[in-house]
Amino acid sequence: MLMEKSKIVELKKKAADVRLGALEGVFRAQSGHPGGSFSVADILTYLYFEEMNVDPKDPKNPERDRLVLSKGHTAPALYSVLAQKGYFDPAELKNLRQIDSFLQGHPDMKGTPGVDMTTGSLGLGISAACGMALAAKIDGKNYRTYAIIGDGESQEGQVWEASMFAAHYKLDNFCLVVDFNGLQIDGKVTEVMNPTPYDKKFEGFGFNVLTADAHDFEQLEAAFKKARECKGKPSVIIATSVKGKGVSFMENLASWHGAAPNAEQYEQAVAEIKASVAGL
Repeated sequence: MLMEKSKIVELKKKAADVRLGALEGVFRAQSGHPGGSFSVADILTYLYFEEMNVDPKDPKNPERDRLVLSKGHTAPALYSVLAQKGYFDPAELKNLRQIDSFLQGHPDMKGTPGVDMTTGSLGLGISAACGMALAAKIDGKNYRTYAIIGDGESQEGQVWEASMFAAHYKLDNFCLVVDFNGLQIDGKVTEVMNPTPYDKKFEGFGFNVLTADAHDFEQLEAAFKKARECKGKPSVIIATSVKGKGVSFMENLASWHGAAPNAEQYEQAVAEIKASVAGL
């Protein structure tokens, strides 16, 4: 069943707001990671506004679904979607990476409302997420756990140890998303340390393997639905994305992995993001 056009339009507008919020934070701080934040923005938007059972008015509800952003350097996108969802005032995004701000360079579960796991050291987040999923099984709870890793992050051995763990314990309440934008800080992922083919590797580890265009909400909906319906094994969605998605001069450039725009670039980026949804 195809997603209603009105829902697609709504999600695209929310994703644009998520990108604008992340951009604002990185520009104000003159520090941060816009490239990966923009590639993962649509995935986060779908998770928080369609997929996950969460309530910003009750952020610690033990029955809530969990999200672990294992690629913690893309915190600007996570903070922005949390703000759009209502966990805190979007005005706080201007304080990204500032002294005494609760929006630090990487997610902090003790300081930021709505953050389920402190992340930043690549590879650790997926392991924590698997632990959460196993805890739900042991406690007889129905909540689901989601984790997002970067393709560069998948070069970490711990990612595959966690994957083996997830399959061994039949964590069908766990869904992993690989933000596959093809680039990392040093260049092309396949040239730095090639982790592909993802489909064959995750199949070998015992996962239900799904694919989607990370910027197509209908494809994301179909993939997450199949993940929920799968029983007896964990699911992974290999989401092909564009680093810097939505800003022409950032797209598909590793140089925007961890760089902040200047004033002129900021204004152009804002204009392009707004223009992308102006006619919807």
